[in-house]
Amino acid sequence: MHKRMTITLDEAVYDGLYRTINKRKMSQFIEDLLRPLVLDTSLDGGYRAMAADKAREAEAQEWGNALMADLANEPVQNSST
Repeated sequence: MHKRMTITLDEAVYDGLYRTINKRKMSQFIEDLLRPLVLDTSLDGGYRAMAADKAREAEAQEWGNALMADLANEPVQNSST
């Protein structure tokens, strides 16, 4: 669903937008610019691509397991020294 909105722009900005985009495509252009700034979906595609990379995921899992093993072998430090 779309909502109608009235905005105010500097005349030079409007003229440049009109020349570059044309009036019929202004709304979509502005929406495309604003979407990643106001919705937290900008990283979703990147995370999906990383998760689909099986070799990268296996390497990350191996690294995480090695880190946990290292932490398990660390002596416990008493914070009341």
